[in-house]
Amino acid sequence: MQVKIEVSGRHIHLSKPDAEKLFGAGFILSKFKDLSQTGQFAAKEKVKLVGPSGEIDKVRILGPYRKETQVEVSETDAKRLGLEPPVRDSGNLDLTPGIIVSGPVGEVVLKRGVILALRHIHVDPETADALGVENGDRVKVDVGGPRDLLFENVLVRVDSTFKLAMHIDTDEANAAGIDKGNNVGEIIVM
Repeated sequence: MQVKIEVSGRHIHLSKPDAEKLFGAGFILSKFKDLSQTGQFAAKEKVKLVGPSGEIDKVRILGPYRKETQVEVSETDAKRLGLEPPVRDSGNLDLTPGIIVSGPVGEVVLKRGVILALRHIHVDPETADALGVENGDRVKVDVGGPRDLLFENVLVRVDSTFKLAMHIDTDEANAAGIDKGNNVGEIIVM
């Protein structure tokens, strides 16, 4: 079965308390555009990430708010910031490095929360049944083209609100030559 591949650039998910520290009391995210997954959106607002040896400005915030602030960067971004974050599934923040997040009103010093997002596929239950996979399973995805690449260890995430799509970071996309003209892969169930 084919899956659309979407490239996820560096971004941050904020908790409501952290958003208010960065932007002021009562702050509410402003929607810039909807993302492919139901209820997810890119906000108009951006922040600066400050690491031990570098910083990255204008980092997009994704909504809605989360229970805990989480920063997702690529390996290239991590080197620029001077960090060595682990590859993790979203929300698994144990033993991850922290970072300083700077906004127009204030800053937040995170003790943890920076990850390299584990490549994953969002799948609705019906498609998961058709593929013979369950939430938490791992599959492979073959990407053809001039830079043919086989992504292994792709996490399957199943939820009734999900639409079939694979998410990878910018480094992974560049390695596979993923762009607007080549953004599909073939799911291989192991």
